[in-house]
Amino acid sequence: MSSATASGPGETRNKLALGALGLGAFAIGTAELVIVGVLNLIADDLDVSLSTAGLLVTAYALGISIGGPIVTAATIKVPRHTLLCGALVVFVLGNLAAVFAGVFGLLVVARVLCGALHGLFLGAASAVATGLVAPEHRGQAVGLVFGGISVSTVLGVPLGTLLGQNLGWQATFAGVAVLGLIALAVIMIWVPSVASSGSGGLGSQVQHAFHPRVLAMLGAEVLLMGSQFIAFTYLAAFLEDVTGIKGAMVSVFLMIFGVFSAIGTFAGGRFADINASRTLLVGNSVLIVGLLGLYFFRESPPLVGVALAVWGIVGFGVTPSLQLRVISLAGEGADLAATLGASAANVGVASGAAVGGWALASFGVDDVPLTALVFAVLALPAVWATRFLKVPVAQAPVTGSAPAAASDNTPVSTGS
Repeated sequence: MSSATASGPGETRNKLALGALGLGAFAIGTAELVIVGVLNLIADDLDVSLSTAGLLVTAYALGISIGGPIVTAATIKVPRHTLLCGALVVFVLGNLAAVFAGVFGLLVVARVLCGALHGLFLGAASAVATGLVAPEHRGQAVGLVFGGISVSTVLGVPLGTLLGQNLGWQATFAGVAVLGLIALAVIMIWVPSVASSGSGGLGSQVQHAFHPRVLAMLGAEVLLMGSQFIAFTYLAAFLEDVTGIKGAMVSVFLMIFGVFSAIGTFAGGRFADINASRTLLVGNSVLIVGLLGLYFFRESPPLVGVALAVWGIVGFGVTPSLQLRVISLAGEGADLAATLGASAANVGVASGAAVGGWALASFGVDDVPLTALVFAVLALPAVWATRFLKVPVAQAPVTGSAPAAASDNTPVSTGS
């Protein structure tokens, strides 16, 4: 790797590279989340129930969770730059396939495919980002990449929803394909060739990435993200049917959530560099407050807006800390672990969407946020316990390797 590896995120070359990775994350984040705004359109057009249409969220998340690690393991020796570009090419083709999917089953297959490439891209982008900067700036680098995901909730999801409402849900997927092409071009130009951030072959990567300390962190991530997507999957329906918000105003409220998610993600990267474990604990606590407000003030649009802002600022704000902790705890298995972090988050998304669908069918859309609140409370002790997980002893740095040092103030041990 070039000497840029030791520099901070403010250097022009690194800033452009991180921005390009963030743009790619913006494209894939839009693909993942925009489905929430057009679920009702798909349900009506393909003649399925709303809860069945919600399986498209689950399908995408399962593609990330299962397909991402499998493809990453199969391509562990492929240059990161090639991997990023290849992932975006297939991602674009998958979204174009969704445009022409005339039956629900084919749309599900397209979502699984795009999800698998999403996981591959996000894992590789995280590993590249941490390798482009000095150890003390890794949280900010991850925050810039994942900032693309959160910005997609500000721009991609609301605009994609409006596009779908006016031109049909197929236009939404076509727009995502265009975004993917733009991101591909920018990454080809600005992101340098980067070596793997871990070390050793597949066997070594698996050994370190699946260490019990990493699995424990991934389990807490599943709970934390899953609790949010119980409510988020059916947020548009909740706003329309319970809060009484109609038409374009649904996009406005989704944008409120998105704006504060973006703010939280960029700020969360800085807090991750200070103390990732503490950031996760505080974020989980504030999430509980936000979901509590969403449930109890559900019939008041202004207070629902406030609750969405509170939820949004921590919902994605904890993501850099989650990803950084997973990468740090994996040590030499950083490349594979970077994808496992995205997988765990999306196991949470998939299970959250499934539980949300169950709550919707069993209790009605009114009580979906209450179900999410229960799971957010259950996540709190698990997140608290992860602060005691110790990172492995830092290895001597090699060219192209991301440091294995801790990202927060937890003491360093052998991790054995």
